[in-house]
Amino acid sequence: MATNENLPPNVIKQLVKELRNLNETPPEGIKVGVNDDDFSTIYADIEGPAGTPYESGVFRMKLILSRDFPHSPPKGYFLTKIFHPNIATNGEICVNTLKRDWNPSLGLRHVLVVIRCLLIEPFPESALNEQAGKMLLEDYQEYARHARLYTGIHALKPKPKLKTVVVSESTPGQKVDQSTPGQNVDQKNMGSGVVVATPLALSSNTMKGGGGGQEVPPSAAVNPVVEIGVSSGSGALPPLATQKKEMVKVQSDKKKIDARKKSLKRL
Repeated sequence: MATNENLPPNVIKQLVKELRNLNETPPEGIKVGVNDDDFSTIYADIEGPAGTPYESGVFRMKLILSRDFPHSPPKGYFLTKIFHPNIATNGEICVNTLKRDWNPSLGLRHVLVVIRCLLIEPFPESALNEQAGKMLLEDYQEYARHARLYTGIHALKPKPKLKTVVVSESTPGQKVDQSTPGQNVDQKNMGSGVVVATPLALSSNTMKGGGGGQEVPPSAAVNPVVEIGVSSGSGALPPLATQKKEMVKVQSDKKKIDARKKSLKRL
C-alpha cells in the first residue's frame, strides 16, 4: 500500500494547502482529485476547451511527484487516450513547464492550467506523437478529424468520480485504527484506565471489562457503559456476587448468635 512517506512532511504540508485551494476554487475546466493514501500522485479531469477538436471530452490525467519535489518537476501523464502532438501514445506529456522551464515556486494550479492550454495551442515542434505533429503542420483539417475521432471514442465515456477528500494540514497521512468502530476513548482518562464505550462499541459477544475481568452481557448495550479499569492489586473490589454471599453469611451468623443468647437466658 502506498503511503505519504513518499514525500517529506514539509512538502505534504504545502500540498495540503494547494489541494484545499484547488478544491475550494478550481481552475476553469479542471477538477482535481487526490489519493489520501499517497499525495505523490495527483489526479485531474480536464474538460476539452471549446472550439478545439477536444471539445465536449473529459480527459483524465495524473501528476506524479518525486521525493525531491518541488526541486524537480512532476511527471504528467494522460490516462485517457488522446490524439495530440505533445502527448505520447503512452500518455506522457511533453511541455516546457515540466522540463526546462520548471521552477520550484510554480504550484500545481499553474501546471494544470498550462496542460489544459496545451489542448488549445499544441507545439508540433516538440512532438512526442510524430504522426500528430506532422499532420498538424501539413493538414490541420485531417489532424482535427483524428483528434475529434479519439475524443468521441475515449473522452466521452463516463469515468469513475474522482475522490475529493478533506485533507488535514495538521495530520497529513495519519492512519485511523478502525478495528473497533463506534468506540470512543477518552484520551484524557486513558492513563487512569477509564474507557467510555458507546452502545455501538458492544457487539453480540461479551466484552471484557477493565482489569477486573468482569464480562458485560449484550443486554448492557441498551445504555452507554462506563467501565472503570482496576488493577489486580490489593485495591481491587470483589465481584458483586461475592459481596452478596458474604452479607448473607453475616446475617446467618448473627441469627445463630441471637438464638444461642435466648437459649442461655432460658437456662
